[in-house]
Amino acid sequence: MAEIIQKDGTWIFDGDRLRLTPGHDKNVSILRKELGELAVPLAALAGVSFEQGKKNGRLRLRLRDGADPLLLATAGRLAEPHDPYQLVVESDRYGVAEYLVDEVRNALLLDEVPGGPADAFLLPGPAVPLSVSAGDGSASFDGDSVRLEWNWKTEEAKSAAGTRQLAIGDIQGVEWQPAAGLENGHLRFTVRGAPTKAPPKYDPNSVELWGFKKDPLMALVAAAVQARLPHPSAGPQSAVPQLDASSTSAQATGDDHDAMLRRLRELGDLHRDGVLTDEEFSLAKQAILKRL
Repeated sequence: MAEIIQKDGTWIFDGDRLRLTPGHDKNVSILRKELGELAVPLAALAGVSFEQGKKNGRLRLRLRDGADPLLLATAGRLAEPHDPYQLVVESDRYGVAEYLVDEVRNALLLDEVPGGPADAFLLPGPAVPLSVSAGDGSASFDGDSVRLEWNWKTEEAKSAAGTRQLAIGDIQGVEWQPAAGLENGHLRFTVRGAPTKAPPKYDPNSVELWGFKKDPLMALVAAAVQARLPHPSAGPQSAVPQLDASSTSAQATGDDHDAMLRRLRELGDLHRDGVLTDEEFSLAKQAILKRL
């Protein structure tokens, strides 16, 4: 086990997963505090690094593409203070940080974790229900539908239609964009059968963001919705990775023994994190075991 405790947060590696807990320091971002502890399975990692500085260093995790719905929904737009996969390290703990890096890298080598894209979400995304108010509206998500409500700052052209209720089955995509310079940001939902080229200021399926303190929290709504949309590697009609017995068997065809064992570990992580139901996990597991 490797552990590092800092004002910025605590990282603990037990050989199978990294537990990232944000610190209580006033400089820890509101997004990281609201997101809470993250359990990152080894299978989701593509690498880890530590950078030394004159006063502080920084631990950085690199996740496999497609492993985390938060990173997918924000598309690399999370600023450093809000990135849950970075940890500020004080100079007297540089040796501890380097030890943690070595332990994680050794585990990645021993488990032969692939560095390429993941074919399923390996993290469950933020817990629901959640609700955030920022910019010209509020966005709430209960796992089944998104509710968009407007405030007195909303353009009348957008608020005239009233509160929006978007079923998860009608949402094709979600995008979070922070405000930058003179450009406002947004949380936008692409809805099936209702394409629009209107800017977020007038789009009834968007919340416009103006660069205030709570803007990053809208990224949590985006990530929670993203976790329930089809994975980029899945077909357009699937909301989750293919988990029935026949499709899992087909996927396993041609895989070697080690690849199937890794797949079992990934399924176990998804099950423990609540992404897969007991029935889905059982079906997928049985199908893979038949191939071993």
